[in-house]
Formats: sequence, structure tokens, C-alpha cells
Amino acid sequence: MLSVTLHALRARLVTFAGSFAALALGVALLTVTGLALASSMDAPRRLPERFAAAPVVVKGADTLRVPTPIGTRTQRLARPRAVPPAAVAELRRLGKVTFDRTFAVRAENAPGDLVGHPWPVAAFATYAITSGRAPRTAREVVVTGTWAEPGRTLRTDHGSVTVVGTVADRGFEHAVFYTDARAARLAPHSAQLVVAARPAAVRNAMRGVPGVQVLTGDGRRLADPDPDRDRAALTALNALFGTAGGVTAFVSVFVVASTFAFVVAQRRREFGLLRAAGATPGQLRRSVLAEALLVGLPASAVGCVLGGYGAPRLARRTVDGGLAPGWFRIGDHAWPYCAAFTTGLLVALLGAAAAAWRAGRTGPAEALREADVDSRPMTRGRWLCGAGLVPAAAVPLLLGDPGDLLHRKTYVSGPMVLITAVALLSPVLVRPLVRMLTSAPARFPGATGLLVREHAAAAVRRTAAVAAPVLVTVALTGSLLGATATLNAARAAETRDRTTAAFVLTPADDAGFDQATLRAVRAVPGTEVSVTSASAVYTLEDGVALVRSEARAADPAALAATARLPLASGRTSGLDDGSIIVNEEWERHTVGQRVRVWLGDGTRKTLRIAAVLRTGTGDNGVYVTPANAPDAAVDRVDVALRDGADRGAVAAGLREAVRRGGGRVLTADKWVAATYPQTDRTTRLGFLLVLGIALVYTGISLVNTTVMATAGRVRELAALRLAGATRGQVLRLAGAEALAAVAVGALLGLLVAVLELAAMWRALRLLSAPATLRLPWAAMGAAASACAILAATAAVATAWPALRRVTAKLTGTLE
Repeated sequence: MLSVTLHALRARLVTFAGSFAALALGVALLTVTGLALASSMDAPRRLPERFAAAPVVVKGADTLRVPTPIGTRTQRLARPRAVPPAAVAELRRLGKVTFDRTFAVRAENAPGDLVGHPWPVAAFATYAITSGRAPRTAREVVVTGTWAEPGRTLRTDHGSVTVVGTVADRGFEHAVFYTDARAARLAPHSAQLVVAARPAAVRNAMRGVPGVQVLTGDGRRLADPDPDRDRAALTALNALFGTAGGVTAFVSVFVVASTFAFVVAQRRREFGLLRAAGATPGQLRRSVLAEALLVGLPASAVGCVLGGYGAPRLARRTVDGGLAPGWFRIGDHAWPYCAAFTTGLLVALLGAAAAAWRAGRTGPAEALREADVDSRPMTRGRWLCGAGLVPAAAVPLLLGDPGDLLHRKTYVSGPMVLITAVALLSPVLVRPLVRMLTSAPARFPGATGLLVREHAAAAVRRTAAVAAPVLVTVALTGSLLGATATLNAARAAETRDRTTAAFVLTPADDAGFDQATLRAVRAVPGTEVSVTSASAVYTLEDGVALVRSEARAADPAALAATARLPLASGRTSGLDDGSIIVNEEWERHTVGQRVRVWLGDGTRKTLRIAAVLRTGTGDNGVYVTPANAPDAAVDRVDVALRDGADRGAVAAGLREAVRRGGGRVLTADKWVAATYPQTDRTTRLGFLLVLGIALVYTGISLVNTTVMATAGRVRELAALRLAGATRGQVLRLAGAEALAAVAVGALLGLLVAVLELAAMWRALRLLSAPATLRLPWAAMGAAASACAILAATAAVATAWPALRRVTAKLTGTLE
């Protein structure tokens, strides 16, 4: 049988070339995403920056530690604590103590990310004067870089200052250095300091002071701004490439398996002849598996080479698109190659084996009879698998936790199960869909419409094979983009419903609004002003899970005047310094119950539940009073109009109030529109990257499958040519049949997308969130149109030259 296998490979080069291409590209995609995922596991070693020359850095408590029966649980504090005064006094006895203070600075015609520091800490970053001198008075500063020369006057939100010196830019910040006394007035809170003493002595002095960290050596980098940025970047990259890997693995396995199964199904006539010639079922199966092995081994190897070539280019694209930090590179990892090679080979063997099993069980006469018409396209195994996957897909959608359906992992993985179920059952749906789609064209003058209907309905396997890549393309496009659009629309509507303010004021940076700006805003006549700050609270659920909840600090009376909270029970006005507003996701969520919490700075308190919010989309957080959000910066001001107030005059007054300190004045609708599209940018770009990789592959696979399907029926088309059809009519027929198969796949993909989004719509309704189903018609239409163009072009391009050769041979035979 080995010689038969080799002869079959040579005789059916188009078919096996298609299998080779599908498998090689699938393995290449698996290799690319595997290498990217493996490379996102490790961040580069980062050295101290601002404190590279500091002897010892002492940092106040920035981590909440809560003991539980199964160990200590930790969470990062929203507001780190300062080093206790008693500890500072002890440190002063060891050596000179320099307080580090960092605060935002806004200045005209200056970098937008300016930060202020006291001049004494400049030495710890090895800054040295390059021109001018050090600051001596409260109105003098030194700046990094060359954007301001000595003698220039800067107008800042902290008053006008004169640049008296510059230092070389170190590349990690744009800094403005004030005198120590002036920096202390601008930023009284300091969470860390530098001690000029021996590390061992400092550690001995701080022993027993809870939460205080003594940093030396490379550990001093933990005192730099955002020391966990590399870890956060890795988490985001892992999520991105994990999603990409999951989608890619599904698409590649799905397409490769269906391609190999279609290749075997195309050869039923050949199998029937071999059975008639005396081949046993076992020999047939071994032959098919040998062919899959002969194709799979080199195709998987080529795919690994292509993946190794493409992975660095994917890394550059993610960096250029802002999805990955600038340091991200593809590392030297072996396991992605092994995993991709093994997966590709196994999928090829399993895809061929499933179809070969059926071919081996078929008798010679039965195989010959089935060679032209698909009388039994649904095998028992296909029925069992398809019917089994339907409840596997439906149960989570209908009976699962509604909140889980709003999580990215759920709405990314959910469509895959449903796509597989629909694809397995697609032969049952092909005939009715084809007849529905071609009912009108079949009544047109001429035989093309009728032939398209009959050919596509008779050759169920061929139609389903061409439709499969289209099903994946349209379903993934509709499900992923539709899920984010539906969820974002619900969140935007939820935010709009909660906001009764006419205007929303937002600061220019993370420092928030200063007190002078807030006094000016409150002085604008005809307004009700609600000032809120972002903070956090922590609670221990089930006695073992330390959960962080985002919180907003607000005055309850002002909040009631500018917001309409989605209350499930209680009243907003019931909030006070001894109470809290929680949501239904909390373990305790009954009005009047008392809950133990830790505030943003780690202070432990027991608060009474004043009101409970509905769960919604998950953005209904916690509300406390400003007394329970110590040192939280004001990052939002809601302004409602009093009766009779002039809207235009109020808007002008608000713009004037925030002009000095910086900030934006937006109407409530503009604030909602501006906030959510920006906050979801990374997710959207990530999905576009994932879809781009998957859809390019499915497009290539569609062309591949169409070429194989058309090449397998060239003799049939040539017979039509000899029966009197013109070459144009035959080519139009080939293109129209490809379009019919694409239309079937598009309808099945639309069905999957609608079912997935309908489940999300139902979940939003159950969570009392605004629900509007958003189907991305433009994106799905573009995907379906691209598939139609690719399939029709591939069908015509394959039929044109082959038709001429086969027609000539048939004509010679007849003569």
C-alpha cells in the first residue's frame, strides 16, 4: 500500500498541496502565538533609576496584609502610608534624612508629564548641573533636559517660577526641582525617604515598625514611580497572547481537521475502486494515515520555520501599536516549536483518521454509488459530537452566572464551542439553506440558478467544506466585536443613566484638582457641585479572600443632587462617615448590616451598609465619604444646574474656574462619549490583532478549500461544456456555486453571532443593566464580502485552465 500511497500523492498534487498549505499555515500561526506567549513571561531586569546613588531608601507601608486561616493575603494599597514620625526620629539619629516628594506640575509650553521633586533628591539619580545653578528661593527651579533655558519664566499651576539651572535628561522623567521647603509645602505627604547611613543600622532601627520597607541595592527600584509597570505589562501581554493563542489554536485546528476530512471525502470513488480491487478496510485506513503522515511531517516543519520568521514581526507590530512595551522582544524558546509541530501532526492524523474510518467501513459497491451524490453526509460520530456540543454551548449561555458572560474569557471562548457544534451539524442545514438562498435565482431565465441549487444541495460535503472557513470568519467577527460593542454600549448607557449633572469636569492629570480650583468651581452661581475622588476599600470574603473594590468618595447630599444611583435598596442620603454603599456582588449586601473593611491607606474600620447598588455591568462600585478616603485626589467634579440658571453662563464660568489649574469642562453626554471609547482602546486593538491573525488564515484556507473543491469537479464542468454550455456559462456556474457556499457559511456565522450576543443581552437584563444588542454589521459584511471575492476568484481561476485541458482530452476521447 505504500506504493499506492506515493502514487496517490503524485496524482493528486493539487489536493495534497492544499492540505500541505493549510497545515503549514496553521502550525505557523500556533508557533507565532506560542513564541509571543512564551516571550511575555519574562520582563527585562530593571535597575534603580531615581535612587541609583541613594545609600538606603525607607518606604512606608504600601501593602495591606491580612492573616487568614490559609495564610496571609495581600493587596496593594491605594494610598501608601508615610513612615511613622517616631521611626523618622530614630532614623535621624543614624544619619541625614532626605524626604522624597513627587507631585504633578503643569506648565505652559512644557512637556505634559512634568513632575516636581525637592532639589536634594536630584543627587540620588546622579543629576548634575549642566548650566546655571541650584534653586535657592521658592520661585526658582531647575529642570531636566533642554526644553527650558536658565532665565526663562514658567507659568505653572503652582505659580510663576524662574528656571535658574538645567540638568541632563536621564530618559525616565521630565522633572522640575524646587527647594526642599517649597516642595514640602506643595506635597506635604511623603511616603518614602533616603537615609545616609549603613543599611544594617537602618534595618535594625526599622525592625518592628509594621509595613516599613528598607530598600538597598537593586531593591531601590521599588521606590521608583510605577515599579510594577513591567509586571502589569506582562499581565496584559499574557492576556493578549493567551487570547490570540486560544483563538488561533481553535481556528487552525478547526480548518486543518476539516481540510483533511474533505480531502479524504473527495476520494470516495478512488476508495471504492481500491475496495473493488481487493483492498481491505485496514489497508485503506493505513494508506490514508500514511498519506497524512507524509504530508503532515514536512508541512509541520515548514510551519515552524514560517512561525519563527513571523513572530518577531508580530512583536514589532504590537510594540508599534502600543499593545506592548518598548522592551518586548521574541526570546529563544523551544517549547512553542515542539507544541506547534506536535499539534499540527496530531490534527492531520486525527482529521484524516476520522474520515478514513468511514471510508474503510464502506463496501465497494456502496462507495461507488456514493461517489457522486452525498446521500449520507452525517455519520453517527458526527451526529453524536454535534448533538453533544449543542448543550455544552447552550448551558453556559442559558443557565450560567450572568456576570460570567460579561467576562472576556467567557465571550471569547464561548463562540468556539458553538461554532464547532454548528459546523458538525452543518450538513443537515446545507440543503435547506441552499434552497432558500437559490429559490429566487432558480426561477430566473436560464439554467444557471437551477444548476447552482441542485449541485450545491447534492454535494453537501463540498458545500459544507467551503462554508466552514466562512462560518469561522463571520462568527468570530460578529461575536468578538459584537460582544465588546454590546458591553461598551451597556456601560455607556449605565453611566449616562447614573449622571444627572449638566457638566462633568476632569483634571489634566492624575494629580487631580487643587483646592483653589475647587473653590473657584463652587463659586460659579447657579450650580450644585459634587466633588468625588477615586479610592479603594478592601474586604475579606469567605474568611480567606481579600477583595479590592474600587470606591468613590463623595458628599452624600451633593451626590444625590448630581447622580441617580441604581439602588436596589437603601438611600443615597443615608451615607455618612460611619457607613458605606456597596453593590449586590458583596458577600454582605443587606442595608443595616455591618461590614469590616480596610480603607485605601490600610486603616481598618467597621461600617454600616447604608444602601446597596444593583450589580449592573460591574462598574457599580462602592461609595464612601471623604473621611473614609484619606488623601484621595479629586479626579471628577459633577455640576448640576439650579432652577433658572443659564446653561451658557455656567459653562463659561466653569471654563474660567478650571483655566488656571488645567482641566476640561464637558457636557455629560460628551463626557460619556469621551470616556468609554478611550478606556477600551487596548481591548479593541487586541481583538483586532487576534481577528486579523485568525481571519487572514481562514481567508487563505477558504481559497485553498475552494481550489481543491473546484479541481475535484473539473471533469463534471467539462461535461457541461461538451453538453453545449459556453465557457463563460460554465465559469459563471463555478463562481456562483462558490458564492452559494459562502452565503451558507455567512448565514451560519450570523446565527452563531446572534445566539452569543442574545445570551449577553439576556445576561445584561438579568443584571438590571441597560441592554442593546449591537451586531457589527459593517465588519461582518466586510468579512463575508472578502470571503465571497476570494472564493469566486479561486473557483474561476482554478476552473479556467483546467477546463480547457480536460475538455480537450474528453473531445479527443469522443472522437
